Amino acid sequence: MKLTACLERALGDVYLLNGKECPFLLRDLLASEELAEVFGRSVMDVLKVFIGSPRGLNLRNTLWHGFASPHEIPPKYCSMMVLLTVGLGQLLKSYLQQAKLVLAHRPFIVLTNLEDLAVFPDVTSEVLSVLEEVMKKSTFILKVMLPYWEAALIGFRSHRFADCAMLLLTQLETGLRRVFAAVNQCPKRLLTAESTALYTTFDEILAKHLDDGKINQLPLLLGEPAMEFLWDFLNHQEGPRIRDHLSHGEINLPEFPKEATNQLLAFSVVLLLRFTDEDLSAALKEKAAIKSLVGLAEGYHAHFHPVAQLKKQDFSSQVLSCEKSIRAWPLLPLPEEAEEAARLKGTSETQACEALITEILRALPRHLPESRGVVSDWDSLPAERWPQVIQELCGTPVPTLFCPRTVLEVLTVLRNISAHCARVSSQVAASVELRHQQWVERRLRSRQRQTYLHMLTSIKLLSPVLYLILLLIALELVNIHVVHGKNTYEYQQYLKFLKSILQYTENLVTYTSQQKNKWNETINLTRTALLKIWTFSEKKQMLIHLAKKSASKGGL
Repeated sequence: MKLTACLERALGDVYLLNGKECPFLLRDLLASEELAEVFGRSVMDVLKVFIGSPRGLNLRNTLWHGFASPHEIPPKYCSMMVLLTVGLGQLLKSYLQQAKLVLAHRPFIVLTNLEDLAVFPDVTSEVLSVLEEVMKKSTFILKVMLPYWEAALIGFRSHRFADCAMLLLTQLETGLRRVFAAVNQCPKRLLTAESTALYTTFDEILAKHLDDGKINQLPLLLGEPAMEFLWDFLNHQEGPRIRDHLSHGEINLPEFPKEATNQLLAFSVVLLLRFTDEDLSAALKEKAAIKSLVGLAEGYHAHFHPVAQLKKQDFSSQVLSCEKSIRAWPLLPLPEEAEEAARLKGTSETQACEALITEILRALPRHLPESRGVVSDWDSLPAERWPQVIQELCGTPVPTLFCPRTVLEVLTVLRNISAHCARVSSQVAASVELRHQQWVERRLRSRQRQTYLHMLTSIKLLSPVLYLILLLIALELVNIHVVHGKNTYEYQQYLKFLKSILQYTENLVTYTSQQKNKWNETINLTRTALLKIWTFSEKKQMLIHLAKKSASKGGL
């Protein structure tokens, strides 16, 4: 497994000597003219027989998807692959000398956001002992596969964390494939990588539907927390996608993080207990360490789903960090004479914007979740309550499993809007602080002093506008699944509306930068954007409106 992964990565590096973009699939890589030019077609054909096609031995996929037991792969195959790899190195050396080229290896991928991975505590010797006991008695594990589990524990204790993770991932897929076939009553899906049939991998095992359109029963059996964990680790684009990166040789194996392996081991313990004799399982769950793991597993929620990324509760959350930054604007030091001059420079355009904000906000309180107890006066939403409302909404649970394309598209736009709002907020704070210092020290020229006054006028408007946008984002996020109620035309119009708000925030980023300083223009932009929000809101086509309609129908 390690050899095929590292070999694929190296072959991709060689491909880039002559090609522009490395093929994603190994079979396409092995069939490429770029590699045939370096190694010769006959050599590439031999590689295809061993690792590149279901019509051959297909060693790479058979092993990485957990189909082969330890005794089913003869040592001679491994010997052949080692010798082939050595031969490829010799052929490559000759080619590089003749072509006068230097092979550049792509940098490895570094797993980030490891703090988000660390849901379970470090695996202790007590937990390892329980795992050793359970894996011998759990029906989740085929006896013929037990040596892999034993080797995984040896790898962990020897601080070979990549080895441990690789073995655990393949065996989790093997066990889940068996459960998948059993609960869905489709024993044929246990087939290995046959040349005449597609074989069952994590993609099918974790999907919402079977290939015949029926509902996959495995998620119902495992429960949402377990499914969310597997999707986080394996599938979500912003997650670690550990199996993909390991199997394609994209991670430096000696530097594979212990934290990631810890999580897989802890999850494995909890999963195996579910397929263990009830009495033994109950007894083991009484142990403090195991009880803690089970509790954490049962309370797991998505960390890397786009919904989770948008509404993360920590300090780096885009929405909440932006809200916090805006809240600090009034606290920024303003020279008294500058503030008075800025007040006098208020325009009719600014007043029109403020009137629009008032109109839009007037309709929002009735769409806030009443159960949260945030707003008592449903006729108004005082400005001082906005931060509390936004934080409450960001804490509202939103289902994340099996989100359809429409939901993901809307989430992408919402996340981009919030990211731009956060950037505008930080730029404004930095500009105000800088210009204030220059004003006090009398280092501003006449034109710069005027620009500063325009800035002060503009940010008094931008503060409530950004709050309004953040509030709308939070409300739409809470009701994101209502987007299913829109027909194609309505959905396209809704997406067009959101993208117009995104365009507005993108322009704000440009205009509020210290390079541009186009503060008067931000007021014109803001009025146009507010008119769009008010007009669209009046049509009752936002998700908050559809959610109220659905609730009304349900009440009847």
